[in-house]
Amino acid sequence: MKVLAVISNYGTSNSHFLREVLRELRSMSHEVDIVVLSESPKDFGPDIKVRVGLPSNDPWTLPFAHKEVFVENVDNYDLFIYNEDDILIAERHVNAFLEATKVLHEDEIAGFMRYELDAQGRRHFCDVHSQFHWDASLTCHRGGQVFGFFTNEHAGCFLLTQVQLKKAIASGGFLVPPHRDRYGLPETAATDPYTQCGFRKMISLTNFEEFTVHHMSNRYVGWLGLESSDFYKQIGALTSLNGESAKYRTLFEVQAKRLGSRYSKWYYEPYDAKLTSLIPLNSRSVLSIGCGWGATEEALLKSGKKVTAIPLDPIIAFLPEEKGIRVIRESLQEAPKRLRGEKFDCVLFSNGLHLISDPVLLLKEFGALLSPSGCFVASIPNLVRLSILLRGVLGQPDYRNFSMSYDVTGFHLTNRRVLQGWLEKSGLRLAKSVYDIPAKAELADRLSLGLVRPLVGSRLNFRASKD
Repeated sequence: MKVLAVISNYGTSNSHFLREVLRELRSMSHEVDIVVLSESPKDFGPDIKVRVGLPSNDPWTLPFAHKEVFVENVDNYDLFIYNEDDILIAERHVNAFLEATKVLHEDEIAGFMRYELDAQGRRHFCDVHSQFHWDASLTCHRGGQVFGFFTNEHAGCFLLTQVQLKKAIASGGFLVPPHRDRYGLPETAATDPYTQCGFRKMISLTNFEEFTVHHMSNRYVGWLGLESSDFYKQIGALTSLNGESAKYRTLFEVQAKRLGSRYSKWYYEPYDAKLTSLIPLNSRSVLSIGCGWGATEEALLKSGKKVTAIPLDPIIAFLPEEKGIRVIRESLQEAPKRLRGEKFDCVLFSNGLHLISDPVLLLKEFGALLSPSGCFVASIPNLVRLSILLRGVLGQPDYRNFSMSYDVTGFHLTNRRVLQGWLEKSGLRLAKSVYDIPAKAELADRLSLGLVRPLVGSRLNFRASKD
């Protein structure tokens, strides 16, 4: 098999990783030609071609240069590999990809997931964070294997057969100028075959280990990603769906259509002490809407409260359930019916109300589950603050026409005034609200004695009670 491998390498900081990547590629039994993309001339030996030049003045566009190389050589190779200079692609990955390709559909591409190693040698999956999750409804069986779709398509690498590359080129979405959408520039360069060319990235759950690649820089360990034991629990749940995957949908659309993860609902939210401080001390029972991995819910449970959670999906539900939290696996529409007859001292909903198509209806339905002295505690982004308005005035692309409708952006343009309108229509009263003040705005907040908080606060935490 003739293989063309193209690697992006900017600067020299990853040189030691690149040497390992090249060594692995050179050791393959296939006939492999290697091209390194660089901003300046470099020498990696006579067998390595270095292609110098950036697609634009922005150094982050270097990864896009692989596209022209692939198009120029589309008829000369059987397999095409693109990877960043710290992603280790081995022959076992190539072989696993080829075997999976035999059973996948024409519009599906076998993909990979990155892992990193901590100081103790434990694996962490660095692309598992924020709003990204398994879409269980797309889990499928192909040729004796179970495949799953993870909503973060980025892995710093991809493989394409000649047939797949030709189809990607023909789609019109492959050979395009550098651009960004839901991802940054380098991530977009590595995901365009999935996001723009009509393919879906599918990961083999049956042979998962063969589709994991080492991100050798381990740069995200400790602040981004999920430890492997929690991730493997989700894979185990996916492989046991027994053909019933279609009914395993997310509670609501967690991904905002604009501004990526900034205003999406996160699956892996840390314990939120600021928000939970609004829960009255005498509240004994809490219903959490949109529970992810359960860090906040676990803290409430340990404080002596009885916690019931409606998880973001039935797969992530296994993580809070293992922490001892009662889990209700129902849709957002069915959960109030399932809980009818029960009363809660607090209904908790962090960072999600702005993503709901009809927030007033949600407040009404779940407000009906409150005890006579119960409260609704939640948080919303403050989307009419000064920094956002200024970005719009300056013409920053992400903030142009920021006031578009919910159908366009995937979220409501929320602030305190909008919240009060929702609460009044749902029969609730705003009892207390507290802004999160970014560090760079703290001085202005202090000097104004809090008067500028509605203009600088990034988030509004609130408690509402029955009228």
